[in-house]
Amino acid sequence: MIKAVRGTRDLLPPETALWNFVEAAVRDVFRAYNFQEIRTPIFESTELFARGVGEETDIVAKEMYTWEDRGRAQSDQGQSLTLRPENTAGVVRAYIEHKLWDRGLNKLYYIGPQFRRERPQKGRYRQFYQIGAEVIGPASAGSESPARDAEILELLATLLDRLGIKDWMLELNSIGCAKDRTIYNEALRKALEPVASKMCADCQRRAVTNPLRVFDCKVPEDQPIIEKLPRISEFLDEPCRKHFEEVKEILKAVGVEFQLNDRLVRGLDYYSRTAFEFTHGALGAQNAILGGGRYDGLSEMLGGPAAPGIGFAIGEDRLVLALSESAEAVVRKPDVYIAPLGTNKEAARLARELRRHDVVVELGDETFRLKKSFEAATKAGAKYILIVGENEVKADAFALKNLATGEQVSVPRAELAARIHG
Repeated sequence: MIKAVRGTRDLLPPETALWNFVEAAVRDVFRAYNFQEIRTPIFESTELFARGVGEETDIVAKEMYTWEDRGRAQSDQGQSLTLRPENTAGVVRAYIEHKLWDRGLNKLYYIGPQFRRERPQKGRYRQFYQIGAEVIGPASAGSESPARDAEILELLATLLDRLGIKDWMLELNSIGCAKDRTIYNEALRKALEPVASKMCADCQRRAVTNPLRVFDCKVPEDQPIIEKLPRISEFLDEPCRKHFEEVKEILKAVGVEFQLNDRLVRGLDYYSRTAFEFTHGALGAQNAILGGGRYDGLSEMLGGPAAPGIGFAIGEDRLVLALSESAEAVVRKPDVYIAPLGTNKEAARLARELRRHDVVVELGDETFRLKKSFEAATKAGAKYILIVGENEVKADAFALKNLATGEQVSVPRAELAARIHG
């Protein structure tokens, strides 16, 4: 038997109802904040991620699905393509390619699959799904303002509350501008030189290639060493420090609680200034639901104009996992099961009429005996069973039975939808 590839999975009912619930809530919240949807290809030129995400990041170095696309003729040199491991770079590429600043489009969101070759674990898959948003544009449009950072964070707090996720925590930091990080990285390298050999293999590599990623380490034995390393807050220049203070003041004014975490970094090369994560205890040690930050230099890195930006990505798989106890509450089961007694045609007509009134109908078959129809209605989770026989059709009134209470009444055709909804 052929099974789904390791690290992938089928999303099945009733869980898919929870996914639809999440995505509907997301679209409603984004609409309230004037975000518009963008859909980019699931594969892009490998160069996009090498330049935008960074060649020394774990994503580019170890986790991407990359292949050479063959040319039209066998002698043609193929192009290197990659399944997208994240979507910010693709959105910024589209922003540049289509000159979205000329259309006044600077608040964009997306929902879709991403791909990384990493070790599958709870809530993490090789094909995973992200919900994300980006605010990007020229500084004249206000995209550089700390107010944009605070608006994104307030949007996320609103969304998590709307979904019913309780006890979330916003962790907040500033990783400064490129100049700040250059100085900080050098200080980190020096601090790591005498101790890196005592750390895990990944940290030994990161200490040389990308010191900021050392803070992502989850190895317990490495934590005492990491705790003694210099902190980025000590290296912020005055504009970055002022920007971060304004973000915090706005969050306090709108009532969004946060805690500072000066060990929080975003390891992708394009991040700057504000960095954040929302965490939730139900997810265990790997407790981040979503993360994001500011990326003021990404457009220039990809050959575009100066376009400060800030965005986030929600791990939809992990978000749904945090809501898994709510799955049954959002599944809409049939309102009514129609049991035809020798008249499929009339039952089908009645089903069509009820569905036009937003009644969820499960339609039975005339070959079923009445006992089997009752069993099928109960199994489907229907609230009512509606009996459609020749006598009912002639009278234009139908036997409607509440499967929970056992109450059965005869209801005229014109009143059925209201009675079922009531």
